[in-house]
Amino acid sequence: MIDLNADLGEGFGRWTLTDDEALLSVVTSANVACGFHAGDPSIMRRVCEGAAERGVRIGAQVSYRDLAGFGRRSMDVPPGELADEVAYQIGALEVFARAAGSRVSYVKPHGALYNRTVHDAGQAAAVVAGVRLAAGAGATGGLPVLGLPGSLLLAAAEEAGLAAVPEAFADRAYTPAGTLVPRGEPGSVLHDPDAVVARAVGMAAGGTVTAADGSAVPVAARSLCLHGDTPGAAGLALRVREALGAAGVRVEAFT
Repeated sequence: MIDLNADLGEGFGRWTLTDDEALLSVVTSANVACGFHAGDPSIMRRVCEGAAERGVRIGAQVSYRDLAGFGRRSMDVPPGELADEVAYQIGALEVFARAAGSRVSYVKPHGALYNRTVHDAGQAAAVVAGVRLAAGAGATGGLPVLGLPGSLLLAAAEEAGLAAVPEAFADRAYTPAGTLVPRGEPGSVLHDPDAVVARAVGMAAGGTVTAADGSAVPVAARSLCLHGDTPGAAGLALRVREALGAAGVRVEAFT
């Protein structure tokens, strides 16, 4: 069993990037931009309404405050300030999720914040603190946190009593250590649809992925991410979902 998630709502004003309507008909979880790297109130409302209509889980994709850089520039944000900003983004999305008859079901960092929380204990703890603050759950409980297996983010989430959900990426290259190859390096993003589909099945059904050096890396994922800003993302997501079904993998939301 595997969840399919995609980054949605990544537009701003008249500018659009993701094919939200098409992707919502395929994925089981939607990582919705909350305004810090992309997204605005009207886009957030529309995506939440579309997700609620289709039974797709709504996730808050929180980011550094970096609209100009699409959240892909690492920033040294003080932990207390970062926790507040994470809670702010979750709260903003919750307004539109509840207005649509749904709710925010999980949290996933975006871009540079996601990668930073793999190895930075302070930033990882700040994200978790923000999740707890938004949920008003005290020392235990709160929203599940989606992140890279073995990351300090998931360790911090577990320590705080939150559900830690490991995910894998079908369209990203991996290092032998199981981390993602930085986007600035050649080959960091896979563009061959056949290769993406094959990797998705291999990770979901076989629990492994081939790293950039050719070695086999174990992957224990409960959710599989397909980037919504990839050209032809909706058609690729449909191919992945059909291939998973053919391989005997049930596609179902993790929450």
